[in-house]
Amino acid sequence: MAAVTMRGVEKSYGTTKVIHGVDIEVGDEEFFVLVGPSGCGKSTLLRMIAGLEEITAGEISIGGRVVNEVTPRDRDVAMVFQNYALYPHKTVAENMGFGLKLRKAEKAVIAERVARAAGILGLTDLLGRYPRQLSGGQRQRVAMGRAIVRDPQVFLFDEPLSNLDAKLRVQMRTEIRSLHQALRTTSVYVTHDQVEAMTMADRIVVLNAGRVAQIGTPLELYDRPANLLVAGFIGSPAMNMLKGRLRYQSGSACVETAGGIRLPLRPDTPGGEGREVVYGVRPEHLSLAGAADGLAAPVQVVEQTGLDMLAFATLADTSVCCLLRGRYDVAPGQQVYLRPELGGVHLFDAASGDRLTGP
Repeated sequence: MAAVTMRGVEKSYGTTKVIHGVDIEVGDEEFFVLVGPSGCGKSTLLRMIAGLEEITAGEISIGGRVVNEVTPRDRDVAMVFQNYALYPHKTVAENMGFGLKLRKAEKAVIAERVARAAGILGLTDLLGRYPRQLSGGQRQRVAMGRAIVRDPQVFLFDEPLSNLDAKLRVQMRTEIRSLHQALRTTSVYVTHDQVEAMTMADRIVVLNAGRVAQIGTPLELYDRPANLLVAGFIGSPAMNMLKGRLRYQSGSACVETAGGIRLPLRPDTPGGEGREVVYGVRPEHLSLAGAADGLAAPVQVVEQTGLDMLAFATLADTSVCCLLRGRYDVAPGQQVYLRPELGGVHLFDAASGDRLTGP
């Protein structure tokens, strides 16, 4: 078993605390993603698992063994970095096998493991080349190959795709996920890109200022965000959020904005008259309607993708995004009428940011 457990983990630099009592359990063979805005502590947590950062308080265990005092080389983990960290004067084969060579493994064992990893990653024909002769994607494969040959209990990925162009990132996401499905090695992956997190993870933890905001599967976080931070971070385009107060009248409920716009809610929405809230609705849960049953919203920008279109409009003095499946005759400067799907509306407390209701 190679589960990774963090209990009450804290990290301070002098008097500045950057990780605040984090509790996380990564299951055996799980692909677990740490995601969050810059400075949230995700890379620090990863480095603490690797042993590259000391723990101020708490406990980290790998495969049931507490590793707080275990050196990085003895933790049986392998790390893939953002910048590849390849030796320019060594061939692909030498780079991949160098870690085993330092551990004084036999040449036959090194050759066998390098050949196996090269076969998995499609590097067999490149083993004699040097890093300068490789593309960015090939270099990242070599870095992953170096981790694979060690046959560790846990793979640690520190934003490995951030230096690649957009098309190659998509390709490498698929390759890393396929690699995990083939090897079934527990993996902890750090990224600031929520699309990477959504498409690759078995489970995600969203971090904020060194604290856990929410842990769950990608769809759990997307469908039921625990708070405003998660709601705004998970999803592309982001969730639309409009501030207002709860109003109830004659069996109906709505959120009334400062400008008097009434955003519809289900009649049974709890919360209390006059409570300050944030009305959240994802772009795909806004649809075009007629003047009689929609909210007037002048269009500012239209983005065509071919498959669908994004219309950015102003509603209640707030810029909102509407995702339209298909092609519509909508242009900047035009006034449209938007109708929120009540089943897709999320309601958050304005003071705490906590989710009150939703799908």
